Amino acid sequence: MPQLDRSAEADLDAVGAGLDSLDAPVGERRPSFWKRFAWGFLPPLGALVLLLVVWQVLWAAAFWPESQLPAPLAVWDEFWSIVADGQVFGFVWTSVHRAALGFVAGVLIGTPLGLVVAKVRVVRAAIGPLLTGLQSLPSVAWVPAAILWFGINDAAIYFVVLLGSVPSIANGLVSGIDQIPPILPRVGQVMGANRLSSARHILLPAALPGFLAGLKQGWAFSWRSLMAAELIALSPQLGIGLGAYLNQGSSFNSMETVIAAIFLILLVGVGIELLVFRPLERAVLRARGLTASL
Repeated sequence: MPQLDRSAEADLDAVGAGLDSLDAPVGERRPSFWKRFAWGFLPPLGALVLLLVVWQVLWAAAFWPESQLPAPLAVWDEFWSIVADGQVFGFVWTSVHRAALGFVAGVLIGTPLGLVVAKVRVVRAAIGPLLTGLQSLPSVAWVPAAILWFGINDAAIYFVVLLGSVPSIANGLVSGIDQIPPILPRVGQVMGANRLSSARHILLPAALPGFLAGLKQGWAFSWRSLMAAELIALSPQLGIGLGAYLNQGSSFNSMETVIAAIFLILLVGVGIELLVFRPLERAVLRARGLTASL
């Protein structure tokens, strides 16, 4: 009988070890730096080269007049002219620092708002649909109201950026919290965690993947809202950002300037994604053993 007990115990240990191995992250060998660099750099570069080739072919075929479709070289000359005299750095700094400050303020407002909406049923019933509606509302619709309320100044621009970012950040956190297994908050209550400790040590870490998706979307909406505000709210005291530079190209019927401005706006958006959010996303996924999606 003891021999049988020892055999059953060994079988249980084997089953437990097998389950542990299933839960553990797969020990895949991480690719080399150059391989990761090639996979991250060469496909976008190939897509860019293909785009330039198609653009050059369409320009050479003269389907549209030069005022509507300039040559790639003409756009490059316009872009290089603002790089050579240093204007591009002022354009980018004016827009990026506004977007960054507005995004940080959006995180500080949207995070506690998302926690309250996710955990307080009456608040979710009251303003949950409103947040979703604000998220789908085009940010440009807020610009005239912001100008009438605050005037043509930084306050109007930051107001538009906040209304673009806060709903996305709050909804991202709500979605992340909704996907947390119910047992985790219960364990926190059993261990004596109050509401603040539970939010800090359980809810936010467990909801991090969904929250990170909300942060990415919040940044995208911040950037889009800022461009809409800078396109419409024009004043010498605001300086010239990328949106105002784009407006200049439209006002002077310069398609080269318009395309150069669009390229810069896209470049900043892609750069923030690759330098900030992509490493954050990789770190979160790797910490959770989700290396297959990297």
